[in-house]
Amino acid sequence: MKPHLSLLALATAIITTALPVIAAADEEVNLYSARKEELIKPLLDRFTEQTGIRVNLVTDKAETLLKRLESEGINSPADLIITVDAGNLHRAKEAGVTQPIASEVLIAAIPETYRDPEGHWFGLSLRARPILYVEGKVDPDSLSTYEALADPAWQGKICIRSSDNIYNQSMVASMIAADGVEATEAWARGLVANMARPPRGGDRDQIAAAAAGQCDIAIANTYYLAGMLNSGDPSQVAAAEMMRVFWPNQDDRGTHVNVSGIAMTHAAKNKDAATQLAEFLVSPESQAWYAEVNGEYPVLVDAEITPLLQSWGTFKADEVQLSVLGEYGPEAVRLMDRAGWK
Repeated sequence: MKPHLSLLALATAIITTALPVIAAADEEVNLYSARKEELIKPLLDRFTEQTGIRVNLVTDKAETLLKRLESEGINSPADLIITVDAGNLHRAKEAGVTQPIASEVLIAAIPETYRDPEGHWFGLSLRARPILYVEGKVDPDSLSTYEALADPAWQGKICIRSSDNIYNQSMVASMIAADGVEATEAWARGLVANMARPPRGGDRDQIAAAAAGQCDIAIANTYYLAGMLNSGDPSQVAAAEMMRVFWPNQDDRGTHVNVSGIAMTHAAKNKDAATQLAEFLVSPESQAWYAEVNGEYPVLVDAEITPLLQSWGTFKADEVQLSVLGEYGPEAVRLMDRAGWK
């Protein structure tokens, strides 16, 4: 992941970005979002300012929103759903609650790796899941790949959240795609043997546990680390400042990445306005906002990234087609269960 645009060029893009179509005042879009309101509402307000299209927002957990779409069926008021992880986007497609978005803008803006081959969903931001280690306790030269974390040398030194977490399921699915089921299951057994404690809590809890000396390594998405560093809680800041980022698998497939993404619902009644909103969310303005506020990487290849993200260095990202993660997700869950991953 490399920053390409100068800050001046990015600022110019943000100032000058505007949607070409000004909508009628009575147009609206109904959006279900698994992103918290504060992480999406300012962008929606900006969209309304530019277009006149009102956005009605409903937020909830990803699983709850999917069940809601299934129960509402064709009578659902939702036009769009924003959710996190390609696994969840794949589940929505498989459940029959999405439809392709016909947009040359989205196809041109978003790399093929980060969108559904049939156009059912498109990535909005990238979420990297590297190895985080405690500075001074781990020599970064001793780190290399996810696979190497199964080595007995790391026994009792790894913190990671549970197997029912979609982020871990997708990470394991990416390993199945790269290494096959048998090798990945052997790796999972080794990783479980090296866990410092039974999995519990979220990614922030893994980082806090490492900082507290319960383990030396945490597997977590980088935006959680960014959130802790920017937190108003001194204890979270102190814990995060003890951690460093290591990008695994740089000599082969690359570090595992995922997306937050958007899909048009099967029941969508405001398709044109919904398409405009989806296109706005991959504009330079929106992408810059995602990076600054959410600590996630832009999905646009040439977008600028924030100084904090730049400080963690550039990295090679896994280029596996993310739709594969959803396809291998059920096998990943069964594999993790067989390996004893709680």
